[in-house]
Amino acid sequence: MKIFEKQTDLTNYLQSVLKANATLGFVPTMGALHEGHLSLLRESMAQNQYTVLSIFVNPTQFNNPEDLEKYPRTFDSDLEKIKTVSDDIIIYAPSVEDIYHGNTQSEHFDFDGLEHQMEGAFRPGHYNGVGTVVKKLFEIVRPTKAYFGEKDFQQLQIVKKMVEKLKMSVEIVGCPIYREPNGLAMSSRNQRLNEQQKNQAAVIYKILKAAQIKFKKNSAPAVRKWVTESFEKIPGMTLEYFQIADESKLLPCERKSKNKKYRAFIAVFVAQVRLIDTVALY
Repeated sequence: MKIFEKQTDLTNYLQSVLKANATLGFVPTMGALHEGHLSLLRESMAQNQYTVLSIFVNPTQFNNPEDLEKYPRTFDSDLEKIKTVSDDIIIYAPSVEDIYHGNTQSEHFDFDGLEHQMEGAFRPGHYNGVGTVVKKLFEIVRPTKAYFGEKDFQQLQIVKKMVEKLKMSVEIVGCPIYREPNGLAMSSRNQRLNEQQKNQAAVIYKILKAAQIKFKKNSAPAVRKWVTESFEKIPGMTLEYFQIADESKLLPCERKSKNKKYRAFIAVFVAQVRLIDTVALY
């Protein structure tokens, strides 16, 4: 396993090993790895000759300083988990200085409105931060393919949009959500929950699955109302938003259209830990 902290060392190494037509997979993470991240690694290893995984807690995508401060940092255990997949994975673990060179600011992006919905509405500037760091990482690593989990489906669509608009030569691959046995979507933030809270949080997926069934026979506003009322009855949990939107433009659904694919998006606070999830509605 090769570990690089400086982009110049990483790029020099990649230039030395990548032969003509070699494929390079890339899995960008903020660490605190779980089985969902490892599934992305396995997908990349299966599809490419080389794989880079980055571990970088990006400050520009946190609109809440306390959330940034409390974000779990588990570098040593992350390396142990990576070794269970392969010893051949290349690790890039830069400092903030190595990425931002003293100017820790976001670029401004136009994602054709994708950035204004759901997460973007509740976390101002978040997707400018995501776009900034992903663009920088793509420019450093120069991957053939990059792998993102569908739990952050809005982020996945935004990264695809950025690549399209900037004409970047990388293929974006979305991978299925990994879940705990109780249905809770795997997330680095789950590490901040105790076992009782994790068990309580399983209701998020149960309600999403019920909404999936209800959407077949009910309107989007009716399903939204049912979900909102359901969470009002659950102590210790606060619904930030529940939205049904079309997958391509992420615009809220008011009336169903047969030629659109819809998806349910949700954000819930459990003991001040913010969790997101999503399910397809088709």
